[in-house]
Amino acid sequence: IMNDFGLVLIGLILCTTTTTTSSLQCNHLPLQQRKVIENSLQLLDKMGKKFPQQCLAEKMPFRFPEQVLNPRQREAVRMAVEEIFHHIFYIFSKNLTLAAWDGTALEQFQNGLYQQIEHLEACVIKKETCYFQNKEVNRLKLKKYFQKIDCFLKDKQHNLCSWEISRAEMRRCLQLIDKVIKRI
Repeated sequence: IMNDFGLVLIGLILCTTTTTTSSLQCNHLPLQQRKVIENSLQLLDKMGKKFPQQCLAEKMPFRFPEQVLNPRQREAVRMAVEEIFHHIFYIFSKNLTLAAWDGTALEQFQNGLYQQIEHLEACVIKKETCYFQNKEVNRLKLKKYFQKIDCFLKDKQHNLCSWEISRAEMRRCLQLIDKVIKRI
């Protein structure tokens, strides 16, 4: 009987310790996200050269839905950032043969996004809350935004200019996230 009680007690202590450690990491999420975004921006710059002048004529107004990053709703921002990172990771994980980017920087960019997605998933509240309806509306807005980029890439057959325009758009997107996180 004492052994069973001891095991239960040890299990409870481990659960409490894990939860406390996890919540401490989540409390530092804005600072960590800023570092990840700063690193991602540097890697985006390192991946390619200066924006090619011949691509200016092909630029598209993708119109990022800025309202999904409402700084007054911290949890909603976390959910939106997680969703954004998923989409960026998806876009930068396929048909990159014509991009002509630095492979090491691209890989580091992808790995950084993936690690941040995992960390955000651990911190973001997954249960239905007052954010649920708002989350779905935001998810749809983000999906539409990233579908425009994906369709643009497909329409241009993933050529060099379409990738450079998408890279510039992802830079702008990450800068918007950083701006909001600074206000949280």
